[in-house]
Amino acid sequence: VIDHPKYQESKRIAIFLSMPDEVQTEEIIKDIFKQGKVCFIPRYKPQSNHMDMLKLSSAEDISSLALTSWNILQPSDDDTDREEALAGGGLDLIFMPGLGFDKKGNRLGRGKGYYDTYLERCMKHPRGKPYTIALAFREQICESVPVTENDVPIDEILYEDC
Repeated sequence: VIDHPKYQESKRIAIFLSMPDEVQTEEIIKDIFKQGKVCFIPRYKPQSNHMDMLKLSSAEDISSLALTSWNILQPSDDDTDREEALAGGGLDLIFMPGLGFDKKGNRLGRGKGYYDTYLERCMKHPRGKPYTIALAFREQICESVPVTENDVPIDEILYEDC
């Protein structure tokens, strides 16, 4: 990931905070700050499919985040001081989680449509849609995953031995 050309050229990067069953992103987040890039993480709104990407001030900032009912760390609802990526300069790159992927760029998420809805909002931003990379385990690569017209394909999937 660190040597990937899209990562190297990107300045504004959104990345998920890993759950135990996902590719771990902690070292990538540390590198984002080490390289002087700007890091954004998701804040999900429960009972909706709305998600914002909010700026992290440092890798250590993660320890100040609230734990949701889904056991995901994210900025709390009353945390209004953080920049939202689309309210500012947009994003160059989004690292995406998922449960399954196929080699056509289709992604099976957790069913709420947060990333698809967010990517639709990105397309309306002056910068346009950022490059999207899914971080996966080889076991998550499938022959095909079910999609609907609302699903936005991802640009690239990185997994072991890809």
